[in-house]
Amino acid sequence: MNLFIDAWHYFTDGANWGGPSGIETRILQHLWYSFLTIAVSAAIAVPLGLVVGHTRRGAATVVGFANAMRALPTLGLLTFVVLLLGLGLIPPLLALVTVGIPPLLAGAYAGIANVPADVVDASRAMGMTERQILFRVEVPNALPILLTGLRGATLQVVATATIAAYVNLGGLGRYIFDGISLYRYDRVLVGALLVAVLAMLLDGLLAFIVWVSTPGTARLRGTKPVTQSSAAPALLPD
Repeated sequence: MNLFIDAWHYFTDGANWGGPSGIETRILQHLWYSFLTIAVSAAIAVPLGLVVGHTRRGAATVVGFANAMRALPTLGLLTFVVLLLGLGLIPPLLALVTVGIPPLLAGAYAGIANVPADVVDASRAMGMTERQILFRVEVPNALPILLTGLRGATLQVVATATIAAYVNLGGLGRYIFDGISLYRYDRVLVGALLVAVLAMLLDGLLAFIVWVSTPGTARLRGTKPVTQSSAAPALLPD
């Protein structure tokens, strides 16, 4: 119980929020590492997933690649990259990318692959090029699944970005690693709670975006979808 009381006292002390090592700074650092990771992961995974989903070629390879990346131990990989490249931002970024790529790759591939075949065939019959079909037909229809992949990647990256503190960087992991080193487990709890709250807030925001992006719901207009009965008056016999 003292552990939670000490953590509460740390949160309620205004001096712990400001400054170069305050909670606000650590949150911004954590968000920056997470944003960089998601951006790099998306630049790699989304184009690859779109191409594979559109051409239906290499799906087995993509699935195997994604599963292999999920199996990599992030902390062990980080240690290996540090031995090769030294300290800095690049090693944790490379290690975190292995966490961010699989959900984004799976979301991009599954979203495009699940677009109804008759919709794609109709687009080809209209004379659209493959590029137009991909970006004007398949991507808009696949957007909810694409964003779901982004949601999963964001949660995993935010939860794992604490490893940046392992190589003397900032972020919320600083509380966890410093707390373990100093035997201040209330600081470890502070870091864990902050990461959990940050992840839940981002998850809620992305869940709302996924909900809004679902086609055919008329959510943004605040109107009901048009049905046959409301589109034209019924014909009554004379």
